[in-house]
Amino acid sequence: MDSKTTINTLSPQNWIDYELLDSGDGAKLERFGKYTLIRPDRGILWRRSLPEEIWNDADAAFVPEENGEGRWECKRDLPERWLMHYGDLSFWARLTPFRHTGVFPEQAPHWDWMIEKIKSAQRPINVLNLFAYTGIATLAASSAGASVTHLDASKPAIGWARENAEIAKLSERPIRWMLDDAIKFVKREGRRARRYDGIIIDPPVFGRGPQGEIWRFAKSFPALIEACKRILSEQPLFVVTTAYEIEESSLMLANILADWLGQSGGNIEAGELVLQPKNGNRPLSTSVYARWSME
Repeated sequence: MDSKTTINTLSPQNWIDYELLDSGDGAKLERFGKYTLIRPDRGILWRRSLPEEIWNDADAAFVPEENGEGRWECKRDLPERWLMHYGDLSFWARLTPFRHTGVFPEQAPHWDWMIEKIKSAQRPINVLNLFAYTGIATLAASSAGASVTHLDASKPAIGWARENAEIAKLSERPIRWMLDDAIKFVKREGRRARRYDGIIIDPPVFGRGPQGEIWRFAKSFPALIEACKRILSEQPLFVVTTAYEIEESSLMLANILADWLGQSGGNIEAGELVLQPKNGNRPLSTSVYARWSME
């Protein structure tokens, strides 16, 4: 029986350490732990809801520069890193020159979903996390009992993820840390007949591997999916992919998963990851996603 595709928007429900306070005029006002930050977002074309004095009182604001990076202008002193929590997970947030903090709050519904799938399986589960970055999805899968292979092309990002695993008291869990190019690694795993029950794919629009390999989403993503077909186990549990700043809709991701997994049965879900502001007005779409599970 072919998989059935449903369209949903997913919004995190259980955050205490994060809030979207407001958005408008090309920026969003957020709380990460006890610090309020302003980050630009060119897709925010509407007006702000909160008074300007609240925005002006933010602890730090990101100012983009022409080279694609940027700098933070801090109104108050912020630590080099600070601890955040989601449920039982702990991890570090930082101000980076890439606009983010290493914490992607909109991904929380995926973390909850994976934890539930892994715990419900009641068998050993191997998970591959591609483009794993600071590794909160790795922490989620590991905390649920999975053995995780965490792959990223950035050595500093892997170092950050390992710090997160340590502060989350998961560093002794079976986590394999891999500095590698995603497509090359997956092809090697296929030749080695290694299999994974769950695969997480969170690719950029453009990126470089550790040896200078070029990643361009439109060309590289289908090639990666083709390679992943060889490493999925005979009892697959889930595949989840998220994409930021692409032109295509979530249906493109869903249809690719349907090509791959549609005849396996199960369910495909696709849509947008959405942050709901504290006041309930003007929800903010951050990315598109698609995910497949057997149940």
